Amino acid sequence: MTQQDERTSLWSLLGDLPPRDRPIAARLVWRRDGGAYWLERLTLDLNGQEPVPAYFAHPKGDGPFPAVLYNHAHGGEYEIGKEELVAGRAALQKPPYVEALTRQGYAVLCIDHWLFGERRGRSESELFKLMLWRGQVLWGMMVYDSIRALDYLCARPEVDAGRIATLGLSMGSTMAWWVAALDERIKVCVDLCCLTDFDALIESRGLDGHGIYYYVPSLLKHFTTAQINALIAPRPHLALAGDLDPLTPRAGLDRIDAELRRAYAEAGAPKAWSMVRYPIGHYETAEMRAEVLAFLSQWL
Repeated sequence: MTQQDERTSLWSLLGDLPPRDRPIAARLVWRRDGGAYWLERLTLDLNGQEPVPAYFAHPKGDGPFPAVLYNHAHGGEYEIGKEELVAGRAALQKPPYVEALTRQGYAVLCIDHWLFGERRGRSESELFKLMLWRGQVLWGMMVYDSIRALDYLCARPEVDAGRIATLGLSMGSTMAWWVAALDERIKVCVDLCCLTDFDALIESRGLDGHGIYYYVPSLLKHFTTAQINALIAPRPHLALAGDLDPLTPRAGLDRIDAELRRAYAEAGAPKAWSMVRYPIGHYETAEMRAEVLAFLSQWL
């Protein structure tokens, strides 16, 4: 089976999704001067079911710029959503990523996912149950929105569509590696603190550590975490993890690292995969922030 066949199989597990090619509409709410960058607040029509608030930022000066699809975290803090990009959160270093990325010359897009930011108002379990009745998968709808956001990002005149990365912490980490696995337009993947081996999570009885959004019906019949991530090879992929993080059991990190080392070696790109681990829990350190920016600089 080719990588593209495997992507098709993975996509098929994500429930009944809106058409992949439906038109995208965008409305500019406001545009502000961020000092070294321009920041836009947008409302996007990505899925035809509910509007998707978003932030888009790009450095001042002449583009097109390489870009990052930034994925916000969960943490039970449903009010944050895309605000994480511009204001940060407790688990992340300062300055917020909008400043760190635009300072390095990258444009960046971040959307509010279902349930978060300006899309909040229903509980996670309520929306999961409603979608289940309708033949939808909550994670599938989230991934769909991310890939349509990537469509929008590629169409921006300020963006070099051949140089796009994806990045995130926690739920944003999981989104980063799913989107990179499913869409080859992502040239670089960086995930922080949520490259979780499914079997190790079961063995450690850690399933309740992740929200119900995380669970895709029948996924384990077809894919392991490493098999999904192998679809990113040979594109550069940096994983940053804490050995004391219960959401990413150490035995699972060992397994993923070994399997992806093998996958990248077989793809002829052994240096494009890197896992860096720290004796910490579920948060970003200053060293991790430096690793993220150095990896993007090297590969993007």
